[in-house]
Amino acid sequence: MRRSFFHRVRLILLCIVSLSAVHFIDDPEFSKQVIERFRAYNQQRPTEKVYIHTDRDAYLIGETIWLKGYLMNGTTHEADSVSRVLYVDLVDPVARRIRLRTQLRTTAGYAPGQLFLPDSIAAGTYQLRGYTNFMRNYPDAYFFSKTITILGSDGTLTGTANATTTRPDVQFLPEGGQLVEGIESRVAFKAVNASGQSMPVEGFVLNAKKDTVIGFASTHLGMGYFTINPELGQTYTASVRLRDGTTLSYPLPAVQTQGVVMQIDNLSHKDNMKVYVRHNKTSADATAKLTLFAQTRGQIIHVVTIPMAKKSSVIQLPRNTFPEGISQLTLFDETHKPVSERLVFINKNEQISIGLTSDKKTYKNREKVDLTITTTNAQGKPIAANLSLAAVDARLAPEVDSTGATILSHLLLSSDLTGTVEQPNYYFDPAHTDRWLQIDLLLMTQGWRRFVWTDVLAGTIPPINQPVERGLSLTGRVVRPNQKDIGGKVKLTFLLVKRDSTRDFLIGDTDELGNYGAYDLDFTDTTTVMIQGTKGKANRTLAISLDQLLLPTVTSTQVPYNPLEFRRDELAEFIRRTKEYQEIERQIRRNGEVLLQAVTVKAKKYEERDSRVIYGTPDASVKFNQQNTSGRLTILDVIQGQIAGVQVIGNGFNARVQIRGAANFNGPVSPLFVLDGMPMDLQSILGISVQDVDRVDVLKGASAAIYGSRASGGVISILTKRGGPNNDLALAAAPGTLIAKLPGYAPVREFYAPRYDVRKPEQTGPSDRRPDYRTTLFWAPMIQTDVEGKATVSFFTSDAKTDIRLRAEGITIGGMPGVGRAVVKVE
Repeated sequence: MRRSFFHRVRLILLCIVSLSAVHFIDDPEFSKQVIERFRAYNQQRPTEKVYIHTDRDAYLIGETIWLKGYLMNGTTHEADSVSRVLYVDLVDPVARRIRLRTQLRTTAGYAPGQLFLPDSIAAGTYQLRGYTNFMRNYPDAYFFSKTITILGSDGTLTGTANATTTRPDVQFLPEGGQLVEGIESRVAFKAVNASGQSMPVEGFVLNAKKDTVIGFASTHLGMGYFTINPELGQTYTASVRLRDGTTLSYPLPAVQTQGVVMQIDNLSHKDNMKVYVRHNKTSADATAKLTLFAQTRGQIIHVVTIPMAKKSSVIQLPRNTFPEGISQLTLFDETHKPVSERLVFINKNEQISIGLTSDKKTYKNREKVDLTITTTNAQGKPIAANLSLAAVDARLAPEVDSTGATILSHLLLSSDLTGTVEQPNYYFDPAHTDRWLQIDLLLMTQGWRRFVWTDVLAGTIPPINQPVERGLSLTGRVVRPNQKDIGGKVKLTFLLVKRDSTRDFLIGDTDELGNYGAYDLDFTDTTTVMIQGTKGKANRTLAISLDQLLLPTVTSTQVPYNPLEFRRDELAEFIRRTKEYQEIERQIRRNGEVLLQAVTVKAKKYEERDSRVIYGTPDASVKFNQQNTSGRLTILDVIQGQIAGVQVIGNGFNARVQIRGAANFNGPVSPLFVLDGMPMDLQSILGISVQDVDRVDVLKGASAAIYGSRASGGVISILTKRGGPNNDLALAAAPGTLIAKLPGYAPVREFYAPRYDVRKPEQTGPSDRRPDYRTTLFWAPMIQTDVEGKATVSFFTSDAKTDIRLRAEGITIGGMPGVGRAVVKVE
């Protein structure tokens, strides 16, 4: 059975191979405490990860972004199906606003969908981000995010803004976190320009006397490192020289007189990672110890105690005991404070290979391509996987190169780091023989902060404010109009009117503070929601808010660097061909409209049936009007004495009702109350304003049988004015009522790809042939390979003589990601 999202973190205590006087944990008090509290923290704050595969990275206004979301367990990377709503936002990073938003239904961890780019959106560079409601318990730095370029009809990017500063950001980061007097340390550095793009730098380090200590130069994407032995009382400054000859000064972190330095060697030995720990501290306690804690995505891997009597120690950690991906090593001093930290990457080659094999080497225009897809593990054995595949015209859809983000690089690297990782797939391409050296350098310079150690050690676990959504939600609060607490529970009635006119009713209460929530709802497309509150004898003193009317905040201020570059001729052709295709689509729609307008249909006028009424003619009915509702408090007050055989006992909110003849051996049987087609209890009915009611129907005896055994006491059917089939709920809201239109799950459209092996009846000759120069030729978001690791798909080439770039991404149910690429030539 597949483990659930709330998979409990296992504690793994493994033997340590020591090169010095380092001892395996013998259950000292602090070690036991940190293990227990870390485990408790992660059990109560599990994580999810999201990845979104799009058909391409650049679009013209008016096009559609075809996409598929992958939702995974943040600890095990298994395909996750607990959260069932995936939010996808198109964020304008300049204005820090969400311009477009859609909600995708997630099934078994997969969420296909699309995002249409309307004419109202400005051209520019945007962030496409994906997340679940549960992920909002963490900083949005851990949402999935990728750069999307939207071009105007003239090829401009009017929505972007230039950075206001030109000074590069150059950071100097001692390995482990600090420089300590007299202990040789490595210092990593990273340089980015004002747009957030890496830039090469070189320079030298000066001491307080302006003497040169050491030179340095970046080796990869503005990153590099040098070694320094800090001296007593010295301060150090880096003089950085840019490519244009400019020289800038940056201070190095201050030197600590006492401390601990941790250095990691994750490259020289095939099987083990070496951890070097050195310090210059003195302790009166001869038994004082340092504690090394290693964890991967919330899984405790090693806990080691190190005697402080040794000034220098080396610990070897078997690499095969770690899961694949990023691990965090934290060193605690003798006072149990975290003093040094380092990230490392563990490669175990636990990925799938995706093979894309076409039936021919070259194709003609409008020829069918049969594609065979295979998925295998590292040992070459077949394995089933769920994939998405895009086939695009390589000339019209430029790609940076093979170093862009993929599901592989996101899952194993970017999703566990804060900040932008430039060229993330560089570190997973075997063609780059230096990739392990460069990923080690990256992890010396990139941040990681899913939790704060002070919270873990104090047992302070931040609350989970955003629940897991197993369906759509309606949450909010009921207060007084002056925003003060209402003082006690409020009875709520929810009415959801869907696009197809079907209706759902819900009833419930707020908590004592006025908070409410309706969960696990299921509706598609735009739905009208009415929420009515009742407390006491009047609704006028209620103000209802709905969280879903508020978009999440955008805290990112960095304008994403846009690495896409069109050649001038490619850009012109992309715009021309895309506009041609859009015009063809518009013409098809116009032709359809003209044909429809020319058709004359003769038939009897259809009167829409009221979906709230499943019965025929009622036995009795009372129409509510100004005369009979005046001065009446409840619905029963209005019908009292109006219908023969219906007896109302009492008045106001203490009233009850009985239909004559409705009794059994136990005595009178109460009638079934139905509000706009939905069964309700008497107290909910009494809370409805008489001004909102259109009429009340009464069914007796055999007439009530259509409602089954529940209606043995008869039926009293209340039909409201706003619930009618021809009434727009948004036209008027009664006091204590909120009415809003909300998007449900986005309907999933099927990607249209023409078939040229089937001739349409209306096509009589070559003149009927429409030009086909689509940028995206094929998009298949839900390809499932079988137990033999195989699947087949087919599509047709267009009119362009070009290369068709294929890219498939996906994951196994157990959490192994993979990427496959191929090129199909059209001559």
